[in-house]
Amino acid sequence: MELELTGKKAVITGAALGIGRATALLLTAEGATVAALDIDKSALTELEALAADHPGRIVPTVVDFTQAEATNNAVTEAIDQFGGLDLLINNVGSGAVRTFEQITDEDWALTMELNFMSYVRAIRAALPALRESAAPCIVNNASDLARQPEAQPVDYSASKAAVLALTKSIARAEGPKIRVNAVAPGPIWTPFWTKPGGFADTFATLHGMERQAAVEHEMKLRQLPLERLGTPEEVARVIALLCSPVTSFVTGSVWGVDGGSIRGLI
Repeated sequence: MELELTGKKAVITGAALGIGRATALLLTAEGATVAALDIDKSALTELEALAADHPGRIVPTVVDFTQAEATNNAVTEAIDQFGGLDLLINNVGSGAVRTFEQITDEDWALTMELNFMSYVRAIRAALPALRESAAPCIVNNASDLARQPEAQPVDYSASKAAVLALTKSIARAEGPKIRVNAVAPGPIWTPFWTKPGGFADTFATLHGMERQAAVEHEMKLRQLPLERLGTPEEVARVIALLCSPVTSFVTGSVWGVDGGSIRGLI
């Protein structure tokens, strides 16, 4: 299937690793130009090298998404450099497994700044340019935990639920011109899980097991039908599809890429 993404101008937040990296590589392989925004300079350099032979290209920018001015400037500078914008993919985010009692007010504020307010700010900065695009769209990366929260991590789940509400509201406000959708990944093998202190380590501590066994145990507790973690590439393919005119009648939707974790009908 032809995704018709050649020549598209895209901004991806949190683009250096995991789902963001996989999405940036897929879009450049399809011929898009991607402003890859992330705080990790070395990972951005690696990403740019990985896409060197693609028909599209990576334009890396280092940015701290907890800072309002830095987020706004990074998006607007990419738009100015590209001379417009077609696609905004809000992907940046982080979280940790903690009990409710362990999460301080400062922790709550930081989670919301990175996982939610960065999306608000990026959308605000991008909207004028997106309104001028022939086929604009926004894709927000949420989580299955936004729709089916576990006991932990409550701050992460709340921030992602806010992302879904934002997605629905902006889709209504900007229709019929701009399509706005969300992906809601389940557990995905990204640095979110694998980094030191990431979910694999925290579940190992929580369940008193080694990392791999702890993750497998957690998947059994969640009764995940596919009984495995997904890959960043599996999420990236859905994001690319939502960016494509192929899905031209899809807006305000939440696409689960979760291995079947969501049990509800809605």
